[in-house]
Amino acid sequence: MTEPEGFEALLAVASDTATEATLVVTGAGVSLASGIPTFRGTDPGAVWANEVMSKGTYSFFKQAPHESWRMYLQRFEVARGAKPNAAHLALEEWERLLERQGRTFLLVTQNVDSLHEQAGSRALVKVHGSLDQARCIQRGCAHGPPRGTLPLAEVDFGPFHASPSPETVPRCPRCRCRLRPHILWFDERYSEHESYDIEQVLQRARRSQLVVFVGTSFSVGVTERVSTLALKRGARVFSIDPSGLRPARGIEVVAERAEVLLPRLVSALQG
Repeated sequence: MTEPEGFEALLAVASDTATEATLVVTGAGVSLASGIPTFRGTDPGAVWANEVMSKGTYSFFKQAPHESWRMYLQRFEVARGAKPNAAHLALEEWERLLERQGRTFLLVTQNVDSLHEQAGSRALVKVHGSLDQARCIQRGCAHGPPRGTLPLAEVDFGPFHASPSPETVPRCPRCRCRLRPHILWFDERYSEHESYDIEQVLQRARRSQLVVFVGTSFSVGVTERVSTLALKRGARVFSIDPSGLRPARGIEVVAERAEVLLPRLVSALQG
């Protein structure tokens, strides 16, 4: 089988024992093969493709909290039935391989599904939050920022499902303020919540010799910040993306689907 351009270069860097630290950043494309539409991509099922900048905001939640929750609960239902695909499983194998070799690996996902966790990934930062968590809007509450959350499974949505309205939006069991999805919205900062762990992500970008972006459109802040820091320090930076588009100068592109390429890469690394 002929490998796509850039594969051998990626394999060489990943295999090199001088590559002591690897950072992988995944986007919605890594979950597409699991049946989860991209958030605002070009695939037919892309969520909010035309409205994401207005509806994916805290401002929209304040105006119409019931509409915001209804959309996120719909997305949660799609994600809840999904299973990890070959890309998720290969990333978990890559983590274990480097751990055995005494090298470091960090997986940063922009995705809010739980497929990386289901696949077994442990060195994981969910930089945009998680669909299976809610949090209180009240800062300082045990279930609110800067560090508190609440499992979605513990939230009573009975009244909301019976009659969705601002009045039936679930309330925090501790302080009775409204609950919101534990999601980083477009009008918010990474510093909104400690679980986004942006400082660890940026530190790893400065330290890693290899940075690999998988299935991301490079349209959010974390991708630009990580790639800029990594390129500045001389790291090798790759993008695995079937489109073959080069997102920025210095980033090497491997034009293949993640669920096809990552298993082959990890298999080659295992020898």
